[in-house]
Amino acid sequence: MAAILVADVVGYSRLVREDEEGTIKALRNLRRERIEPIIKDRDGRVVKLMGDGILAEFPSIVDAVRAAIEIQDTVAQRNYELAFDNKFSFRIGVHLGDVIVDGDDIHGDGVNVAARLESLSPPDGFCMSGSVHEEVRDRLDIKFTDLGEKKVKNLNRPVRVWQWSPNGSGDFTDLPKPAAKLDKPGIAILPFNNSSSDPEQTYFSDGITEDLITEISRIPELVVISRNSSFTYKGKIGKVQDVCRDLNVQYVVEGSVRKAGQRLRISIQLIDGRTGGNLWAERYDRQIEDIFDVQDDVTERVVDALKLTLVGGVSRTCRVRKPDQRAYDYVLRGREQYRLFTRDGNAKARDLFEKAIAIDPDYAEPYAGLSETYVQDWFAGSISALDRAYDLAKRATSRDPMLPLVQEALSTVHLFRREHDAAITTARRWIELEPSDAEAYAALAGAQHFAGQNHEVVPLIETAMRLNPYFPFYYSHYIGLANMAMGRFEDAATAFRSAISRNPDTVWPHFFLAASLGHLSENEDALEAWNKVKRIQPDAVVGQVTQLPYKNESDTNLVLEGLQKAGLSP
Repeated sequence: MAAILVADVVGYSRLVREDEEGTIKALRNLRRERIEPIIKDRDGRVVKLMGDGILAEFPSIVDAVRAAIEIQDTVAQRNYELAFDNKFSFRIGVHLGDVIVDGDDIHGDGVNVAARLESLSPPDGFCMSGSVHEEVRDRLDIKFTDLGEKKVKNLNRPVRVWQWSPNGSGDFTDLPKPAAKLDKPGIAILPFNNSSSDPEQTYFSDGITEDLITEISRIPELVVISRNSSFTYKGKIGKVQDVCRDLNVQYVVEGSVRKAGQRLRISIQLIDGRTGGNLWAERYDRQIEDIFDVQDDVTERVVDALKLTLVGGVSRTCRVRKPDQRAYDYVLRGREQYRLFTRDGNAKARDLFEKAIAIDPDYAEPYAGLSETYVQDWFAGSISALDRAYDLAKRATSRDPMLPLVQEALSTVHLFRREHDAAITTARRWIELEPSDAEAYAALAGAQHFAGQNHEVVPLIETAMRLNPYFPFYYSHYIGLANMAMGRFEDAATAFRSAISRNPDTVWPHFFLAASLGHLSENEDALEAWNKVKRIQPDAVVGQVTQLPYKNESDTNLVLEGLQKAGLSP
């Protein structure tokens, strides 16, 4: 019996293709300087190195698990210190089982199971067998997630699999990717606290925070962390220095909002994440209709406080007009309901956006928000909803073409109308208006993939990941789509597995994973992925890929071919 650890580098073939000499040298140094000392300190030994892989054994299963965690931690720390394109990501499998000793080498079922667990592991985490979990669950204060029994190659019986992730929760939901170093000053605007006596006023404090993120994101000399990542800190109390380290930014804006009748009180401060000291603080006591003046003033004060670190002048696009305050309030309420992404929330959001339009027909944002509610209806099966979404997006454009949300709505509608050039143009315009919006880069990546322009997709998603470290599953999914379209099926499968680890209940990553594995002749795993598709969507069929807005028939056929190779018929 032995405790076995198997590790390998995610996407190693791609890294070697891009820079063979640099990748091999960097991996050799990483092993020698960081990974092998961890194994040695835990009384383990490196049995052998296998290209990008490592096989190690330990006398203690507890030490093997601790080594796996320490390896992932030290690799993450190294990645934090390096430029984005020089990073490595590892998968690890840990098993306790029988091995056959052959000189300095070992082999047998114990090694085979550890290797299969490694292939199931998400990047940056590890998977272990049930036998390992039984030994360590009462001896380590560490959380693991039970993934159930998995059928693995070359074994007649399934293996119980447990997963560890570096966020300490045991799963990969909302797990941040180690942030890259930025070439501009980085700032995060954290959700403002609702200090009103009415907890239902939270929509207002959230809305003001979001609008401030949008305004400051227009400044090209700053990198602004996206709303999705900033809002993960909502209601959490912690050190600003920890937030800055997690998001890899130098500065944080935080504050509170109190709304009482027609009066508004906002307290706000800009904090240096390196020292924890205030760079600027202000308290505003105004009428509610002055909120837009407050947002403009805060943006200018932030710029003034950081001007010594900025490069060049400030170029910020001002809003076309100030909307009616009552209409603005309806828009903030509508945003809150829309982001529930439920049928009921979508209906309530539509009603609120329509009320905003009735009060202020020249206000662009409710038209854009209303457009997105119809896109959601289209996803739910309403064919005519897409035309209605397009009409509303055009109305929003005619009222304020400088509003980023307008370009967001237009790009989405153009793509699903298969107007690929227009979708790309509007996504690029969105980036011009709001150069720190992660979703703008993701939108452009999606539009370019479906247009057949796959070589630019991965760099765009990497930029989005920089801006949104707590990125959603579809960022990894887009990387998988691009790699698959370029014939890089191994890298595609890795990316789809990463997407699944973030959102296991979404159909498409499983769908495309099955196709990628079909191209790799891993038919057993492909069928397992397809079975998960059917569990999520019982009426799923191979041919539904033709519903996706591909410009080139060859891209659709590539997916169908992979599924057919796996033994799945249309």
